[in-house]
Amino acid sequence: MTYRRTRAIFIKELHHITRDSRSLALALAMPFMMLLLYGYALSLDVDHARIAWRDMSRTPASRALRARFEGSGRFEIVALATSDHEVQSLLDHSDVHAVVSVLPTFARELARGGSAQVQVLLDGTDSNTASLVSAYAAGVIAGFSEDVSLNPSKNHQMIQVTLRNSGTGRNPIQGGIVPNTRVWFNPELRSRNFFIPGVAANLLLMLTMMLTAQAIIREKEIGTLEQLMVTPMRPVELILGKTLPFALIGLIDMMIVTGAALLLFNISFRGSFLLLLFCSLLYLMPSLGAGLYLSTISNTQQQANLGSFFITTPAFMLSGFAFPISNMPVAVQYLTYLNPIRYFMEIVRGIFLKGAGISVLWPQMLILAVYGAAILALSVFRFHKTLD
Repeated sequence: MTYRRTRAIFIKELHHITRDSRSLALALAMPFMMLLLYGYALSLDVDHARIAWRDMSRTPASRALRARFEGSGRFEIVALATSDHEVQSLLDHSDVHAVVSVLPTFARELARGGSAQVQVLLDGTDSNTASLVSAYAAGVIAGFSEDVSLNPSKNHQMIQVTLRNSGTGRNPIQGGIVPNTRVWFNPELRSRNFFIPGVAANLLLMLTMMLTAQAIIREKEIGTLEQLMVTPMRPVELILGKTLPFALIGLIDMMIVTGAALLLFNISFRGSFLLLLFCSLLYLMPSLGAGLYLSTISNTQQQANLGSFFITTPAFMLSGFAFPISNMPVAVQYLTYLNPIRYFMEIVRGIFLKGAGISVLWPQMLILAVYGAAILALSVFRFHKTLD
């Protein structure tokens, strides 16, 4: 292999990319679009849950519980319900996420040291929001229960407060057992801290695979690929010269995503940036190989675009980007082991959020290297046969 010929193809491809200003702008603007989408538009957080309050006790104890909900910073009482019909109407029209009902025996049971019941009716249309609101309400009630049970001026006995969700039965919360929970890596439990690092994995696959396939197919369509092959240039030199510019674009996109994550969304970066770039290079091997393979089975750029969609969509769904792999059927979980994005998703989130190093990430790095070498070798072999 001659370095000079590879460099000539590399420079030629860079000149073509810079002349095609629209494609270049799209390749560089897509990271910002994806970051804005997943950082602002797509969020699984519930910062202010709208609830209705129904106080059937009307005692200082029930008013104290209401003050605890209002002071938590997570709930906004937008309606005061006085009847079952109003509760039904609020939930039917999705005016509130939940209705908190304090039963008439609330204060009396507290005074007796018994089990005081608080009913939380949830709108389960959005299961994720319902589960979060349920957890927030349980936390507020548990804190109130703890304060009551540990305050000897109110009661010398241990108080038990029961949170009852519609459809979930009763979940007793013991006031004498006080959990001390600490969240590592993502203390605020923000979904953007989970999504944004994963954007890089999808961007690198989608952009580099599609751009690589289109660059080679474009040479086919205009007839210059055959002209290049009648020169002394070897196929491997042509492949390297064609794919390396898009690997460079992929690394630039990775730097754009990292910089925007730090500056726009204040996501902490606890790991090594050099390790992130090195792992990105490992991940680019199967991505470029997939683009090269697409170029061998496609005759037009339209076919390549459809082929890239056929590959990236299931790869995205099975990567663990938005849907936990552990929640998938067992057969599908085994299928995810063949997906290179899964391993790079673990790497990029580990470096961003956990500050993980090679000692922790080496299995994923090794698998990426093996998969990348295998896919790239298969694609190069297929490309050789196509040229022959």
